[in-house]
Amino acid sequence: MPPEMSTTFAEFCGERFPVLSGHPFYIGREATLTVDDNPYLHRRFLVLHDENGMWWLTNLGTHLSATVTSADLGFSATLGPGARMPLVFGRTSIVFTAGPTTYEVQVQAGSPNVSAPTVEHLVGGDTTRGVPNFTDSQRLAILVLAEAILKRDGTGASAIPSSAKAAARLGWSLTKFNRKLDNVCDKLDMIGVSGMRAGGGKLATNRRLRLVEYALSTRLISRGDLGLLDEEYARNQGSDLQ
Repeated sequence: MPPEMSTTFAEFCGERFPVLSGHPFYIGREATLTVDDNPYLHRRFLVLHDENGMWWLTNLGTHLSATVTSADLGFSATLGPGARMPLVFGRTSIVFTAGPTTYEVQVQAGSPNVSAPTVEHLVGGDTTRGVPNFTDSQRLAILVLAEAILKRDGTGASAIPSSAKAAARLGWSLTKFNRKLDNVCDKLDMIGVSGMRAGGGKLATNRRLRLVEYALSTRLISRGDLGLLDEEYARNQGSDLQ
């Protein structure tokens, strides 16, 4: 496929490289996109690949990390060795440092050209558990944690408020917010979303960050929902005055 016909591509130093469905696209010292002969850079450091109808970025390295940023949402995350993440933001910037040199690769992620699977009609058996339904208050608990990222007021974990600040933003008590957050994490843990709980069934310490990453990557919340936070706060302030 000619480069101009690919909806997914990488850009480096002003040059565009098509990324095709079914063909892993490697970035590194000796790769599909060879960024430099820098000996501190892995031969194959990152790989773009499609899976289950989504584009993914995987870190194949053993000691280098990459910073993945969406300028549109103000979202930033660190992709460590062995980790991977979906590219669902459209335009994404990937920045990494090897030795004394820092590199930046831009990726435009379109829709992978994946054939729809054949659906068989099955009789009997248990119904597959899908994405859980959240109540309005549970969605608000998720939304308030992602507010700063959606408004571009911050990036990464530093932009996620504490439970106390999130509760105050909604006009809730801390007990109410924590209860809603527990319910959300329990639902996601039941369908296999990682990071909701630590070993032994204990609550994960970084579950708020993992929850925000999940909500943004699955489009569970969006910038258009932010007005709901002011409405909820005003409603609770009004009830306090009565």
